[in-house]
Amino acid sequence: MDIARVIELWTGIPATKIQESDLKKLSTLEDALNKRIIGQENATKLVASAVKRSRVQTSNIHRPASFIFVGPTGVGKTELVKVLSEQLFNTPETLIRLDMSEFMEKHSVSRIIGAPPGYVGYDEAGQLTEKVRRKPYSVVLFDEIEKAHPDVLNILLQILDDGKVTDAQGRTVNFQNTVIVMTSNAGSEKSENLLGFGRTEAQASKEKALKALESFLRPEFIARVDEIVVFSPLSQETLTKIAALMLDELKSALKEKLIDFSYDKKLCEYLAQKCDGGKRGARELRNLIRREIENKIVDVIVDNSEGSIAEIKVSANTEVKIETKFA
Repeated sequence: MDIARVIELWTGIPATKIQESDLKKLSTLEDALNKRIIGQENATKLVASAVKRSRVQTSNIHRPASFIFVGPTGVGKTELVKVLSEQLFNTPETLIRLDMSEFMEKHSVSRIIGAPPGYVGYDEAGQLTEKVRRKPYSVVLFDEIEKAHPDVLNILLQILDDGKVTDAQGRTVNFQNTVIVMTSNAGSEKSENLLGFGRTEAQASKEKALKALESFLRPEFIARVDEIVVFSPLSQETLTKIAALMLDELKSALKEKLIDFSYDKKLCEYLAQKCDGGKRGARELRNLIRREIENKIVDVIVDNSEGSIAEIKVSANTEVKIETKFA
């Protein structure tokens, strides 16, 4: 094992990344995000710009880069967080995820920073502070922030303001090298038209999201967030591209089994058309691929366990068709 790897294991700091040119990596961050996140160019641009500002540190105030991702379900909010973690630190293991539905009660604060002396669980470290203390270079995801108790939001406000917080055992935990992302569906369910003279759809969507966020976040909290990123609903064209991306993942999995998998563009269009207008976006598309394609391929492999399948070709017009070739 090399020295860089030992340092990484001891400190939680990705030594392999330190050896690279950080500026070169940041210059290609937006392009790298766009390869995996389809149809959200505005979101990836805002995220890349804010991360660059935070890493280059043009200000004397050292705070973590922070975002609120707002939009309907299945449009790529969580996926962008995962890709960002991989791109910045070379591994998805640096993603710390907290589901705010588990932090709806007042006593939930003790789970974030640890229980104070004299209380049950004092010996146990906080779920957030301990993870960041061990891995200071991390992406921290607060999923469905609207469900968090106000006292939990107060702790988060301190982190956004100072870039550090003191846990229940008196240790200062530094968040300056983290990237903090909060996700919310707030405002995405409302359908009123806010378009007016000289206002684009993107501006109207951001105002609608901001109005919804103000119903549960204080103004000083919103003011400390670097960017409020509004995700757009997925068009049929975007869903077609995402379908190709998901089918390529299936292709890689089958390649490990020495099976050559291929599909045509009509299949992607068929899948996109079938789930267009759905309320769950890309999640609905993934479930459709699982039902219509993966299940059928699994049946073919199981039914032909004695033969050696060399190639599987999938196409679609009015329904999915699977062709197999044997070695």
